[in-house]
Amino acid sequence: MMQTLIILLALFALPENPMKTNNSEIYINEIRTVEADFNKMATKEGLKKAFLYYADENAVLNRGNKIIKGKAAIAQHFDDNPINYTLFNWQPTFIEVSESGDMAYTYGDYQYEALGKDGKVSKGQGIFHTVWKKQTNGQWRYVWD
Repeated sequence: MMQTLIILLALFALPENPMKTNNSEIYINEIRTVEADFNKMATKEGLKKAFLYYADENAVLNRGNKIIKGKAAIAQHFDDNPINYTLFNWQPTFIEVSESGDMAYTYGDYQYEALGKDGKVSKGQGIFHTVWKKQTNGQWRYVWD
């Protein structure tokens, strides 16, 4: 009887799903790294290049209440709306990953500075929301931003 009681107590003391806890931290760290790398690329090589590189083939951008779907449309959007950003920075304040580890979403704050055609710098800030999907090759790509 005592042995059964010890086994039951040990089972209840364990996390609900130990693999979920371990894997979710791994997935969260993967997304944190991808967001940081995405931001670094945008800073060094420009938003267009970064947004195209990290986009899923069927990614969607929501800009100005307009849906921009697919890499070709995303590229066209950046060509049609050139902005000379001198600073663009974001960092997720929240990351959630599915139990299966193949979908995630983030949100957080962003800040930017841009040089206008008149030579004046404009500054702005806001909140971003990104949905990520793990590709068959293991890389994370956004499907919504």
